Amino acid sequence: MTSKRIHIDPAWLFRDEAGNTLDPQLFRLLAEIYHHKKLTAASKSAGISYRHSWNLLNKWADFFGTPLVSLEKGRGAYLTALGEKLLWAEQRVSARFQPQMESLASELNIEIQKALVNLTPLLRIQASHGYAVALLPDACTELQLDLQYSSPLEALSALNRDACDLAGFHVPSGIVIKKLLKQYQQLLKPRAHKIIRFITRRQGLMVRQDCPLEINCLEDLTTNGVRFINRQEDSGTRALFDQLLLENTLSSKHIIGYNNREFTHSAVAAYVASNMADAGFGVEQAAHKFGLRFIPICTEDYVFVCHQKSLNKAAMVEFIRTIESNAFHEKIHTLAGYEGKHLGVIEDISHFMPG
Repeated sequence: MTSKRIHIDPAWLFRDEAGNTLDPQLFRLLAEIYHHKKLTAASKSAGISYRHSWNLLNKWADFFGTPLVSLEKGRGAYLTALGEKLLWAEQRVSARFQPQMESLASELNIEIQKALVNLTPLLRIQASHGYAVALLPDACTELQLDLQYSSPLEALSALNRDACDLAGFHVPSGIVIKKLLKQYQQLLKPRAHKIIRFITRRQGLMVRQDCPLEINCLEDLTTNGVRFINRQEDSGTRALFDQLLLENTLSSKHIIGYNNREFTHSAVAAYVASNMADAGFGVEQAAHKFGLRFIPICTEDYVFVCHQKSLNKAAMVEFIRTIESNAFHEKIHTLAGYEGKHLGVIEDISHFMPG
């Protein structure tokens, strides 16, 4: 019987007093207009006819009582203030809830596999959310992959109570976060656990291309009224950012918006792109996805941990084979700021995390 998989994507629903609802195609068209600046190119990229694009824009301009796109002969197409607000609101909703939707989809797909009596091996992963990790469900075609997103400490705790087979977390290169390192070491067992290397990624500042403020380093976040958007307190990226502030003798009290937070790299980038903040901190791929300027600050290694006794299980062998494959290497190369030189390499805990 053919394997079935589903994806879940969050969507907005606008409805007026008469019951008219907003066509989801509009968001796709607005995104392409923002990117291409021409209605013809945007329509083609969105898979919508030029005529239908006109009809959509006119219909929903009437719906909101104001145009969503400014069309000028010889100057192309540009989103109006409302058009941009709608687009970035939709992008922020999608970015904020995508990890939860992907986790739920994973649970449902496992139930679908059970219903189909699919006997492929099951691999349970709990991991910090990331662009490379998000590639795994489509890449692991010979596995039933139960991928649940959680904080690094939650993932390692789950591994220790046998609630998952792999725990994914990230560690900065050349930067020691003492509190976090101690927490990791309390959960890692050198004799029982093994590291499976995954990817290396760049972290840094994300800034709008048209931002009028001079933002080129961490110190600039404390001057000129720069508005910042942070990550949530239990994320590895938040711990990394706080450590960087400490090493550069910068006080969070001088950063406007330090206590404002989002829950994914994409959500931070969307927040900045929508001009609700001037800068955020996250991975380069998020900046690339939302057309932001990226200022590299450091790199970090993303790894998985498993029990040594699990390495010979069919599901684990297949997982390692998948991430070592040329096909998966090629997918990693499509992500800005990501490298996969050590994909699938197995190491002792002590080699990767001394002390």
